[in-house]
Amino acid sequence: MFNVSRLELARKRRRYTAKSLADQAGISPVTLSRVVNGQQIADERTLDALVRALRFPREFFYLDDFDPVDADAASFRSLTAITAREREAALAAGSLAFEMADWVGERYNLPSAELLDLSYERDPAAAARAMRQFWSIGERPIGNMVKLLETKGVRVFSLAENTKNVDAFSCWRNGEPYVFLNTFKTTERSRFDAAHELAHLVLHKHGGPQQGRQAELEAQLFASSFLMPEDDVRASIPIVGGLQHIIRAKARWGVSASALAYRLHKLNILTDWQYRTFVIQINRDFGKTEPEGLPPERSAVWQTVLTDLWKQGVSRNQIANALRLPHDEVENLLFGLTGETKPIPRIAGKNRLRAVE
Repeated sequence: MFNVSRLELARKRRRYTAKSLADQAGISPVTLSRVVNGQQIADERTLDALVRALRFPREFFYLDDFDPVDADAASFRSLTAITAREREAALAAGSLAFEMADWVGERYNLPSAELLDLSYERDPAAAARAMRQFWSIGERPIGNMVKLLETKGVRVFSLAENTKNVDAFSCWRNGEPYVFLNTFKTTERSRFDAAHELAHLVLHKHGGPQQGRQAELEAQLFASSFLMPEDDVRASIPIVGGLQHIIRAKARWGVSASALAYRLHKLNILTDWQYRTFVIQINRDFGKTEPEGLPPERSAVWQTVLTDLWKQGVSRNQIANALRLPHDEVENLLFGLTGETKPIPRIAGKNRLRAVE
């Protein structure tokens, strides 16, 4: 039967209100409301109109109920700016990612989660050090945050939200950690978002809603300490000669000029006056851009999976068709990696995916 919950999922993913969807489908809002509330069974003409308006494959609406992202357990950063529709669209993308992860998990053994439960730790910097020690990465800079998280069993997906209001979010599902990163951001900011979400996964796993100011501050301090270990920063930048010094140095840790200035200030390497001056200069000279920006980070796990599927003849379109998802949604969730199109023989068996080093 037509699954009304999936109708609502597709509506939220497309950022439609009920009224705007009704307008797009050419039906009355009352009719749509009655269909959604189970008071009326939609006829074929109405269903066809809704499917066309939502631009999802018709088969999508006849699948079983989906696994929703727990809105209370998902962390969002830009809480003051994010709109309800932006939040709902991002959470809907998370539910689509769950189905994609399940589909891939039936065919490959993805890396298992290797995260500590640090909910007892009250010092975010100490938690960051503990996480680094557990992963045996010492004080050295992290070359690729997405690759590191994936190697440790985090399912990392991209969000092509085309809005500055949705940075990233994370959640646990069936013992597996998930992180969603908005590719609309610069690489430096996305790396910081990834570390920020790692903080929520290890610090706030049992904390219910992760949207309080204190939780966000803890995640901010964890991310800063995790990406820029104190001993390494002090050894590399004992004093700061000016903003250009910060811009040249930031490449070592793959962070933004603002993030490095913030870290230097917290370590008392920058005075209050210096920090304020540099922040003003950064905003004035670069705005939302990043000086000497880094190339984008992409998923290593999904690239490995897709490459293996392509070798078997599995195309982008056939992956989307198997999932009953729009092709663009699959591409948006997988960092735009699904560019290959080849014919597919049937996949058999379960393949071993080696952890990416």
